[in-house]
Amino acid sequence: MGLKPIYYLPMASLYMVATPIGNLGDMTLRALEVLREVDSIACEDTRHSLKLLSHFEIRKPLLSCHANDEARGVSRIVSLLDEGKNVAYISDAGSPGLSDPGAGAVRAAREAGHTVVPIPGASAFSSLVSVSGMPGRSILFEGFLSPKPGRRRARLVELMARPESFVVYESPFRIGKLLADIAAIDPDRRLCLGREMTKIHEEIIAGKASALLERFGVEGRGEFAVIVGYQEHGVTDSEEEVGE
Repeated sequence: MGLKPIYYLPMASLYMVATPIGNLGDMTLRALEVLREVDSIACEDTRHSLKLLSHFEIRKPLLSCHANDEARGVSRIVSLLDEGKNVAYISDAGSPGLSDPGAGAVRAAREAGHTVVPIPGASAFSSLVSVSGMPGRSILFEGFLSPKPGRRRARLVELMARPESFVVYESPFRIGKLLADIAAIDPDRRLCLGREMTKIHEEIIAGKASALLERFGVEGRGEFAVIVGYQEHGVTDSEEEVGE
């Protein structure tokens, strides 16, 4: 039996809607349908989200739910739900709540007795895992590590001692420091790095920590997601191998 389109939305529901992480073609039909049908859209950054919504010709009342003032935004979301209105929540890119704001809105809506519905879509985490070739049944998602060198290094030591791969996100300004820390702990540790995922200059690069450090040791361009293999197990069948 095929999936049926949504012709109406249940009253007073909060929809956590995933949006593209770079390629607008990754916007799902279901996400577009929900965004067109809800009464309001809560955004991590209304200015950023307005560009996305305008591209798809979606015009709805927007409310800010930025991480720096999340409590006020969450209160407004719950008020709308209490009025019987449907609300969609979108972060700047990817899946809300996955290294993005959104958890507070989910908790508050559920505690107020409203239904919370996931609308899945693009995610740097799942995209990188799918092409990493890393073995093992479990993968830990860590997200962004602390920008403080001591805390970052200590957490990496803990993570790299675990019998499982893990994924971290990093900015272009700290990717070199992240790779330097990993290489200092274990230069032969196998990594798979995704840069500018889904975008025009996307790169998926696999290799040893020491080799990737040579390539991105100073500063990279774009946003990065890195999967760190466990023990001596590595990646296979990747698009590019570095440092063999």
